[in-house]
Amino acid sequence: MIADQVAGLRAYIAVTAAYWAFMLTDGTLRMLVLLHFHLLGFSPVQLAYLFILYEVAGIITNLCAGWIAARYGLSQTLFSGLGLQVLALLALTLVSESWTLVLSVVFVMCAQGASGVAKDLTKMSSKSAVKLLAPSKAGGLFRWVAILTGSKNAVKGLGFFLGASTLGLIGFSGTLWIMAGLLFLIFIALYVWMPTGLPRGTKDAKFWDVLSQNHQINWLSLARIFLFGARDVWFVVGIPIYFYAVLSDGSNWGTRLAFLQIGAFMAIWIMLYGAVQAAAPRIMGSQYPAVKSLGLIFSLAIVPAALAWAVATWTPNPILTVALMVGLLMFGVLFALASSLHSYLILAYSRADRVTMDVGFYYMANAAGRLIGTLLSGVAYQVGGLTLCLTAASVFLIISGLSMIPLQRAERHQA
Repeated sequence: MIADQVAGLRAYIAVTAAYWAFMLTDGTLRMLVLLHFHLLGFSPVQLAYLFILYEVAGIITNLCAGWIAARYGLSQTLFSGLGLQVLALLALTLVSESWTLVLSVVFVMCAQGASGVAKDLTKMSSKSAVKLLAPSKAGGLFRWVAILTGSKNAVKGLGFFLGASTLGLIGFSGTLWIMAGLLFLIFIALYVWMPTGLPRGTKDAKFWDVLSQNHQINWLSLARIFLFGARDVWFVVGIPIYFYAVLSDGSNWGTRLAFLQIGAFMAIWIMLYGAVQAAAPRIMGSQYPAVKSLGLIFSLAIVPAALAWAVATWTPNPILTVALMVGLLMFGVLFALASSLHSYLILAYSRADRVTMDVGFYYMANAAGRLIGTLLSGVAYQVGGLTLCLTAASVFLIISGLSMIPLQRAERHQA
C-alpha cells in the first residue's frame, strides 16, 4: 500500500513538472506571436486568426484525447503533447518577414494549431492523472486539483512576461530556439525517469464513449464554454492591443517599455489567477461547489460591465489605465475561484473508469469557449474597441451563470 502511494506521488510530481514546463512555453509563445505580428502591422482580426486553429485544435484534440488516453494510456498522450510542442516551436522559427501576409497567417495558424493539439494532450493527461492519483480522504481531490491548476497558471504567467520581454531583448526566433531546447530536455528527462503510477489503457475503450451521458457534466460543460469565452473575449487581443496603444509612444525605447509593461500586467494577472486557484480550497471549501460557483459568476459579470462603462465614458488617461488594471485583477480573483470550482466539479462528477473521456469532453467545451472568445476578441475590438469586448464578457458570464442553475438545484436537493 505504501509503495503504491509513493509511486502515485512520484507520478503526480512528474506530471506536474512536465505540465509546468509546457505551460511556461505556452504562455511565452502566446505573447511572442501576439506582439511580434502586431508590430508587423497585423490588424486585430488578423491577430485573432493566428489563434483560431489553436483553439479549433483544442476542441478536436479534447474530443479524441480522452479516448486515446483510455485506450493507450496517459503516459503516451503526455509524451505526445510535449514532443509536438517542441516541433511547433521549431516550425515557428522558419517564419520570415519577407513572406506574404497570406503565407505568414496560414503558416502561423498551422503551427499554432499543432501547439493547440500539444497543449490539450498535456492538459488532459495532467488533469486526468489527478483524479486517479489524488488521496481519497475528504477534500483531497479539491486540494490536488487546485495545486496543479494554480501552479500551472503561475508558471504560465511567468511565460507571458518572458514572451513580452524577450521579444525586445533577443528577438522572436531566438526565444523560440531557447524554449524548444528547454522543453526537449524536459521531454528526455521525463521519458528516462517517468515513474509508474499512471494507467496504461485498455483496448476495450470505444471512441463514442467520450460523449458524456451525464447531465451534470453536460450542464457544467455549457457553463464552461461561456465562462472562458468571457475571459478570452477581452484577454486575447483586446487588452494587449489597447494597452499598447495607450502606453507606447512609437519610439524603439517606448515600444520595448510598452512590451515590458504589457507583459508584466499579463503575467501578474495570470499569476494572481493561479495563486487564487491554488488557495481556492481554503477560501471556498468543498461543500456546495455548484451553489458557490453560481454566485461567483453572477458577481463576476458586474466587473466587465462596470469597466465597459468606464472605457466608454472616460477619455484615455493614466487614471483609466490604472482603473482597468485594478478592475481586471479583481476579475481575475473571482474568475479563478469560479474556474477552480468547475475544475473540481468535473472530476467529482466523473467516474474513475471513464475519467479521461469525461475530462476530455469537458475540456473540449473549454476549448470551444476559448475559440468563441478569441474570434470575438479581434472582431469586437475592431468594431467597438475595448468597450464592446468587455460588454460581450459580461453577457457571456450571465449565460454561464444561467447554465449552472440546474446543477445548483440538484445540489440543494441532494443536501
